[in-house]
Amino acid sequence: MSVDASTGTGTGAGVDGRDASGTGVDGTDASGTDVDSTGVSGVGMGTATLFRELVDDAGLFPPTGLPMAEALERHRNDLAGNDPVLTHRFLCPAGRLGELRDHLTFPIRLGLILDTPDLPPLEDVAVELVEVRQAPGETPGAVWERLAGRLPGDARLFVEVSAGDHASLASLTSLPRDGEGPGLKFRCGGLTAGAFPSAADLGALIAHCARHGVPFKATAGLHNAVRHFDPALGVDRHGFLNLVLAVCAAVEDRDPVPVLKLTDVGELVRLAQAVPDDTSARARELLVSYGSCDTHTPIEDLVALGLIARRPPAPAGTAPHNTTTATATTGTGTGTGTAIPDTATTGGAAHGMAAPDTTEENV
Repeated sequence: MSVDASTGTGTGAGVDGRDASGTGVDGTDASGTDVDSTGVSGVGMGTATLFRELVDDAGLFPPTGLPMAEALERHRNDLAGNDPVLTHRFLCPAGRLGELRDHLTFPIRLGLILDTPDLPPLEDVAVELVEVRQAPGETPGAVWERLAGRLPGDARLFVEVSAGDHASLASLTSLPRDGEGPGLKFRCGGLTAGAFPSAADLGALIAHCARHGVPFKATAGLHNAVRHFDPALGVDRHGFLNLVLAVCAAVEDRDPVPVLKLTDVGELVRLAQAVPDDTSARARELLVSYGSCDTHTPIEDLVALGLIARRPPAPAGTAPHNTTTATATTGTGTGTGTAIPDTATTGGAAHGMAAPDTTEENV
Protein backbone atom coordinates (compact mmCIF):
# COMPACT_ATOMS: atom_id res chain seq x y z
CA MET A 1 0.00 0.00 0.00
CA SER A 2 1.05 3.58 -0.56
CA VAL A 3 -0.14 6.95 0.66
CA ASP A 4 -2.06 9.37 -1.53
CA ALA A 5 -0.07 12.57 -1.08
CA SER A 6 -3.07 14.78 -1.82
CA THR A 7 -5.50 13.18 0.61
CA GLY A 8 -3.30 11.36 3.10
CA THR A 9 -5.21 8.12 2.51
CA GLY A 10 -3.77 4.72 1.78
CA THR A 11 -4.09 3.56 -1.80
CA GLY A 12 -2.92 0.50 -3.68
CA ALA A 13 -0.35 0.59 -6.46
CA GLY A 14 -1.87 1.22 -9.87
CA VAL A 15 -2.38 -1.51 -12.43
CA ASP A 16 0.43 0.01 -14.48
CA GLY A 17 2.88 -0.85 -11.69
CA ARG A 18 3.47 2.73 -10.60
CA ASP A 19 3.68 3.68 -6.95
CA ALA A 20 2.18 6.72 -5.23
CA SER A 21 4.79 8.97 -6.83
CA GLY A 22 3.75 7.75 -10.27
CA THR A 23 7.10 6.08 -10.82
CA GLY A 24 7.14 2.91 -12.85
CA VAL A 25 9.30 -0.15 -12.36
CA ASP A 26 11.30 0.96 -15.40
CA GLY A 27 12.53 4.04 -13.52
CA THR A 28 10.32 6.53 -15.31
CA ASP A 29 7.57 8.76 -13.97
CA ALA A 30 4.00 8.85 -15.24
CA SER A 31 5.02 10.90 -18.26
CA GLY A 32 7.82 8.49 -19.16
CA THR A 33 10.52 10.84 -17.87
CA ASP A 34 13.60 9.20 -16.38
CA VAL A 35 14.04 9.56 -12.65
CA ASP A 36 17.26 11.47 -11.99
CA SER A 37 20.17 10.34 -9.85
CA THR A 38 18.68 11.88 -6.73
CA GLY A 39 15.88 9.33 -6.80
CA VAL A 40 13.32 12.14 -6.98
CA SER A 41 10.87 12.64 -9.83
CA GLY A 42 8.28 15.35 -10.28
CA VAL A 43 9.59 17.55 -7.43
CA GLY A 44 12.10 20.36 -7.24
CA MET A 45 15.75 20.09 -6.35
CA GLY A 46 14.89 21.55 -2.94
CA THR A 47 12.98 18.38 -2.11
CA ALA A 48 15.84 16.22 -3.40
CA THR A 49 18.26 18.10 -1.14
CA LEU A 50 16.00 17.61 1.89
CA PHE A 51 16.39 13.84 1.86
CA ARG A 52 19.86 13.36 0.40
CA GLU A 53 22.26 11.64 2.81
CA LEU A 54 19.76 11.78 5.65
CA VAL A 55 20.00 8.35 7.30
CA ASP A 56 23.01 6.88 9.12
CA ASP A 57 23.31 3.10 9.46
CA ALA A 58 22.75 2.17 13.10
CA GLY A 59 22.16 -1.52 12.47
CA LEU A 60 24.28 -2.54 15.48
CA PHE A 61 21.90 -0.78 17.85
CA PRO A 62 18.49 -1.74 19.27
CA PRO A 63 15.84 -2.53 18.35
CA THR A 64 17.44 -4.21 15.31
CA GLY A 65 20.72 -5.04 17.06
CA LEU A 66 22.32 -7.01 14.24
CA PRO A 67 25.47 -9.06 14.92
CA MET A 68 28.56 -7.34 13.53
CA ALA A 69 28.90 -9.65 10.52
CA GLU A 70 25.23 -9.24 9.55
CA ALA A 71 25.31 -5.48 10.07
CA LEU A 72 28.34 -5.15 7.81
CA GLU A 73 26.80 -7.41 5.17
CA ARG A 74 23.64 -5.27 5.12
CA HIS A 75 25.80 -2.16 4.94
CA ARG A 76 27.70 -3.63 2.00
CA ASN A 77 24.41 -4.30 0.20
CA ASP A 78 23.27 -0.74 0.90
CA LEU A 79 26.53 0.57 -0.55
CA ALA A 80 25.89 -1.44 -3.70
CA GLY A 81 22.37 0.01 -3.93
CA ASN A 82 23.80 3.53 -3.50
CA ASP A 83 20.45 5.03 -2.48
CA PRO A 84 20.88 8.79 -2.03
CA VAL A 85 18.68 8.89 1.09
CA LEU A 86 21.35 6.94 2.99
CA THR A 87 24.58 8.55 4.14
CA HIS A 88 26.34 5.20 3.78
CA ARG A 89 27.99 5.93 7.10
CA PHE A 90 28.27 3.05 9.57
CA LEU A 91 27.77 3.85 13.25
CA CYS A 92 29.83 1.77 15.66
CA PRO A 93 30.40 1.94 19.43
CA ALA A 94 33.99 2.59 20.43
CA GLY A 95 33.83 -0.52 22.60
CA ARG A 96 33.26 -2.70 19.50
CA LEU A 97 36.03 -1.35 17.28
CA GLY A 98 38.07 -4.53 17.75
CA GLU A 99 35.13 -6.61 16.55
CA LEU A 100 34.64 -4.24 13.62
CA ARG A 101 38.27 -4.60 12.60
CA ASP A 102 37.98 -8.40 12.77
CA HIS A 103 35.03 -8.48 10.35
CA LEU A 104 35.68 -5.56 8.02
CA THR A 105 36.63 -6.51 4.45
CA PHE A 106 35.63 -3.38 2.48
CA PRO A 107 35.92 0.41 2.81
CA ILE A 108 33.36 2.15 5.01
CA ARG A 109 32.59 5.61 6.36
CA LEU A 110 32.58 5.51 10.14
CA GLY A 111 30.68 7.35 12.84
CA LEU A 112 32.10 6.54 16.29
CA ILE A 113 29.72 6.36 19.27
CA LEU A 114 31.93 7.01 22.29
CA ASP A 115 30.73 4.50 24.90
CA THR A 116 34.14 4.15 26.55
CA PRO A 117 35.65 6.44 29.22
CA ASP A 118 38.12 7.82 26.71
CA LEU A 119 38.88 7.81 23.01
CA PRO A 120 40.41 4.46 21.98
CA PRO A 121 43.42 4.21 19.65
CA LEU A 122 42.23 5.24 16.18
CA GLU A 123 45.44 5.33 14.15
CA ASP A 124 44.18 2.72 11.68
CA VAL A 125 40.62 4.06 11.41
CA ALA A 126 39.59 7.25 9.60
CA VAL A 127 36.58 8.44 11.61
CA GLU A 128 34.17 11.08 10.29
CA LEU A 129 32.03 11.76 13.36
CA VAL A 130 32.45 11.22 17.09
CA GLU A 131 29.23 11.22 19.11
CA VAL A 132 29.30 11.39 22.91
CA ARG A 133 26.88 11.87 25.80
CA GLN A 134 27.93 14.60 28.19
CA ALA A 135 28.61 13.48 31.73
CA PRO A 136 26.33 14.70 34.56
CA GLY A 137 27.08 18.34 35.22
CA GLU A 138 29.21 18.63 32.08
CA THR A 139 28.37 21.09 29.30
CA PRO A 140 29.01 20.62 25.56
CA GLY A 141 31.64 23.32 25.92
CA ALA A 142 33.45 21.27 28.53
CA VAL A 143 33.27 18.16 26.35
CA TRP A 144 34.73 20.18 23.47
CA GLU A 145 37.61 21.39 25.61
CA ARG A 146 38.29 17.84 26.79
CA LEU A 147 38.23 16.17 23.36
CA ALA A 148 38.84 18.82 20.68
CA GLY A 149 42.59 18.36 20.46
CA ARG A 150 42.34 14.58 20.36
CA LEU A 151 39.75 14.02 17.65
CA PRO A 152 41.04 11.88 14.78
CA GLY A 153 41.71 13.65 11.50
CA ASP A 154 38.85 15.87 10.36
CA ALA A 155 36.27 14.17 12.58
CA ARG A 156 33.41 16.33 13.89
CA LEU A 157 32.27 16.10 17.51
CA PHE A 158 28.56 15.87 18.35
CA VAL A 159 27.52 16.12 22.01
CA GLU A 160 24.21 14.64 23.09
CA VAL A 161 22.07 17.02 25.15
CA SER A 162 18.64 16.60 26.71
CA ALA A 163 15.63 18.63 25.66
CA GLY A 164 15.17 21.53 28.04
CA ASP A 165 18.86 21.64 29.02
CA HIS A 166 19.22 25.40 28.62
CA ALA A 167 22.59 25.56 30.38
CA SER A 168 24.11 23.22 27.80
CA LEU A 169 22.73 25.30 24.95
CA ALA A 170 24.03 28.53 26.47
CA SER A 171 27.54 27.09 26.76
CA LEU A 172 27.72 26.71 22.99
CA THR A 173 27.31 30.37 22.11
CA SER A 174 30.93 31.17 22.95
CA LEU A 175 32.41 28.25 21.03
CA PRO A 176 33.79 28.40 17.47
CA ARG A 177 31.35 27.93 14.61
CA ASP A 178 31.74 27.65 10.82
CA GLY A 179 32.48 23.94 11.01
CA GLU A 180 35.01 24.22 13.81
CA GLY A 181 33.05 23.83 17.05
CA PRO A 182 30.98 20.89 18.28
CA GLY A 183 27.52 20.00 17.07
CA LEU A 184 24.65 18.71 19.15
CA LYS A 185 22.79 15.42 19.19
CA PHE A 186 19.12 15.12 20.16
CA ARG A 187 17.34 12.00 21.38
CA CYS A 188 13.78 12.00 20.06
CA GLY A 189 12.40 8.99 21.93
CA GLY A 190 13.16 5.86 23.88
CA LEU A 191 11.74 3.08 26.02
CA THR A 192 9.29 5.14 28.05
CA ALA A 193 6.91 8.00 27.36
CA GLY A 194 9.17 10.28 29.38
CA ALA A 195 12.02 9.69 26.92
CA PHE A 196 10.12 11.53 24.18
CA PRO A 197 10.73 15.29 24.23
CA SER A 198 7.67 17.46 23.77
CA ALA A 199 7.24 19.29 20.48
CA ALA A 200 7.90 22.52 22.40
CA ASP A 201 11.20 21.27 23.85
CA LEU A 202 12.38 19.74 20.59
CA GLY A 203 11.35 22.90 18.74
CA ALA A 204 13.37 25.02 21.18
CA LEU A 205 16.48 22.93 20.46
CA ILE A 206 15.98 23.28 16.71
CA ALA A 207 15.35 27.03 16.95
CA HIS A 208 18.50 27.49 19.05
CA CYS A 209 20.60 25.63 16.50
CA ALA A 210 19.14 27.69 13.66
CA ARG A 211 19.79 31.00 15.44
CA HIS A 212 23.38 30.15 16.31
CA GLY A 213 24.38 28.01 13.32
CA VAL A 214 24.94 24.86 15.38
CA PRO A 215 24.73 21.63 13.34
CA PHE A 216 22.97 18.70 14.96
CA LYS A 217 22.11 15.03 14.61
CA ALA A 218 19.03 13.18 15.82
CA THR A 219 18.46 9.65 17.05
CA ALA A 220 15.87 7.31 18.62
CA GLY A 221 12.11 7.42 18.36
CA LEU A 222 11.95 8.47 14.69
CA HIS A 223 10.28 5.24 13.61
CA ASN A 224 7.95 6.75 11.00
CA ALA A 225 7.97 9.66 8.60
CA VAL A 226 4.86 11.24 10.12
CA ARG A 227 4.07 12.05 13.75
CA HIS A 228 1.57 9.62 15.25
CA PHE A 229 0.21 8.39 18.55
CA ASP A 230 1.70 5.25 20.08
CA PRO A 231 -1.03 3.61 22.17
CA ALA A 232 1.43 1.21 23.82
CA LEU A 233 3.38 4.08 25.36
CA GLY A 234 0.59 6.65 25.43
CA VAL A 235 2.75 9.21 23.68
CA ASP A 236 3.05 10.95 20.31
CA ARG A 237 6.07 9.73 18.35
CA HIS A 238 7.93 12.33 16.34
CA GLY A 239 8.16 11.83 12.58
CA PHE A 240 11.41 12.25 10.69
CA LEU A 241 9.58 14.18 7.94
CA ASN A 242 8.18 16.51 10.60
CA LEU A 243 11.71 16.97 11.92
CA VAL A 244 13.17 17.87 8.53
CA LEU A 245 10.38 20.34 7.79
CA ALA A 246 10.63 21.86 11.29
CA VAL A 247 14.29 22.65 10.57
CA CYS A 248 13.19 24.29 7.31
CA ALA A 249 10.77 26.46 9.29
CA ALA A 250 13.49 27.41 11.77
CA VAL A 251 15.98 28.55 9.12
CA GLU A 252 13.23 30.78 7.72
CA ASP A 253 12.77 32.30 11.20
CA ARG A 254 9.42 30.57 11.70
CA ASP A 255 8.30 28.59 14.72
CA PRO A 256 9.19 24.90 14.19
CA VAL A 257 6.73 23.62 16.82
CA PRO A 258 3.54 23.63 14.68
CA VAL A 259 5.31 21.56 12.03
CA LEU A 260 6.54 19.07 14.64
CA LYS A 261 2.93 18.64 15.78
CA LEU A 262 1.45 18.21 12.30
CA THR A 263 -0.16 14.82 11.57
CA ASP A 264 -1.91 15.58 8.27
CA VAL A 265 -0.03 13.47 5.72
CA GLY A 266 -1.17 15.44 2.69
CA GLU A 267 -0.21 18.77 4.26
CA LEU A 268 3.25 17.49 5.17
CA VAL A 269 3.82 16.29 1.63
CA ARG A 270 2.69 19.62 0.19
CA LEU A 271 5.01 21.46 2.58
CA ALA A 272 7.94 19.25 1.54
CA GLN A 273 7.28 19.82 -2.14
CA ALA A 274 7.11 23.60 -1.63
CA VAL A 275 10.43 24.04 0.22
CA PRO A 276 12.68 26.48 -1.71
CA ASP A 277 16.09 25.25 -2.77
CA ASP A 278 17.93 27.72 -0.54
CA THR A 279 15.90 26.71 2.50
CA SER A 280 16.57 23.03 1.81
CA ALA A 281 20.30 23.63 1.62
CA ARG A 282 20.40 25.69 4.83
CA ALA A 283 18.21 23.19 6.69
CA ARG A 284 20.44 20.26 5.79
CA GLU A 285 23.55 22.18 6.80
CA LEU A 286 21.99 22.19 10.26
CA LEU A 287 20.42 18.72 10.31
CA VAL A 288 23.41 16.56 9.44
CA SER A 289 21.59 13.21 9.66
CA TYR A 290 19.67 10.94 11.96
CA GLY A 291 20.60 7.42 13.02
CA SER A 292 18.31 4.51 12.24
CA CYS A 293 18.75 0.83 12.93
CA ASP A 294 16.61 0.19 9.82
CA THR A 295 18.02 1.53 6.57
CA HIS A 296 15.11 0.42 4.38
CA THR A 297 11.98 1.76 6.02
CA PRO A 298 12.91 5.48 5.78
CA ILE A 299 13.20 4.99 2.04
CA GLU A 300 9.92 3.08 1.94
CA ASP A 301 8.23 5.89 3.88
CA LEU A 302 9.36 8.51 1.39
CA VAL A 303 8.40 6.33 -1.56
CA ALA A 304 4.94 5.75 -0.08
CA LEU A 305 4.49 9.49 0.34
CA GLY A 306 5.49 10.14 -3.26
CA LEU A 307 8.46 12.28 -2.20
CA ILE A 308 11.07 10.04 -3.81
CA ALA A 309 10.92 7.42 -6.54
CA ARG A 310 11.58 3.76 -5.94
CA ARG A 311 15.00 2.86 -7.31
CA PRO A 312 15.56 -0.46 -9.08
CA PRO A 313 17.51 -3.00 -6.99
CA ALA A 314 21.24 -3.28 -7.62
CA PRO A 315 22.20 -6.31 -9.72
CA ALA A 316 23.43 -9.29 -7.71
CA GLY A 317 27.14 -9.13 -7.06
CA THR A 318 27.39 -5.40 -7.66
CA ALA A 319 30.44 -3.91 -5.95
CA PRO A 320 29.79 -1.27 -3.29
CA HIS A 321 29.89 2.38 -4.31
CA ASN A 322 31.67 5.15 -2.41
CA THR A 323 34.93 3.22 -2.22
CA THR A 324 36.97 6.40 -2.52
CA THR A 325 37.25 6.59 1.28
CA ALA A 326 39.78 3.85 1.47
CA THR A 327 40.69 0.82 3.55
CA ALA A 328 39.41 -0.59 6.78
CA THR A 329 40.11 2.92 7.87
CA THR A 330 37.17 5.08 6.75
CA GLY A 331 35.97 8.46 5.54
CA THR A 332 32.89 10.74 5.54
CA GLY A 333 29.09 11.05 5.11
CA THR A 334 25.63 11.47 6.93
CA GLY A 335 21.86 9.66 8.23
CA THR A 336 18.63 6.39 9.52
CA GLY A 337 14.48 5.59 9.88
CA THR A 338 11.22 3.49 9.47
CA ALA A 339 8.48 2.58 7.00
CA ILE A 340 5.19 4.40 6.83
CA PRO A 341 2.24 2.08 7.21
CA ASP A 342 -1.13 2.42 5.53
CA THR A 343 -2.37 5.73 6.89
CA ALA A 344 -5.61 7.64 6.67
CA THR A 345 -5.78 11.03 8.32
CA THR A 346 -9.06 12.37 9.60
CA GLY A 347 -9.06 15.67 11.43
CA GLY A 348 -5.26 15.46 11.76
CA ALA A 349 -5.26 12.08 13.58
CA ALA A 350 -3.27 9.24 12.06
CA HIS A 351 -4.88 5.80 11.91
CA GLY A 352 -3.51 2.37 11.10
CA MET A 353 0.08 3.22 11.96
CA ALA A 354 2.52 0.35 12.36
CA ALA A 355 2.80 -1.13 15.84
CA PRO A 356 5.34 1.01 17.69
CA ASP A 357 8.69 -0.41 18.68
CA THR A 358 9.15 0.13 22.39
CA THR A 359 12.80 -0.90 22.51
CA GLU A 360 15.09 2.04 23.14
CA GLU A 361 17.66 2.90 20.50
CA ASN A 362 20.89 3.64 22.30
CA VAL A 363 22.87 4.90 19.32
